[in-house]
Amino acid sequence: MPKIKTHSGAKKRFKLSKNGKPIIAHANKSHILNKKTTKRKRGLRGTSVADKTNEKQIKRLIPYK
Repeated sequence: MPKIKTHSGAKKRFKLSKNGKPIIAHANKSHILNKKTTKRKRGLRGTSVADKTNEKQIKRLIPYK
């Protein structure tokens, strides 16, 4: 069997936790930050677990992570 290629965009955006759940960064943190409150920006700083509905697709894109 040949090796499966990892999706280049996905490997930059997702990583897996110890339990195998996909970890993602929050959106809306790259630009137009003037109008967003400090509290909101602070909340976007951390990472979160991807939704269960997208879990299978993300794992397929990053098979060796």
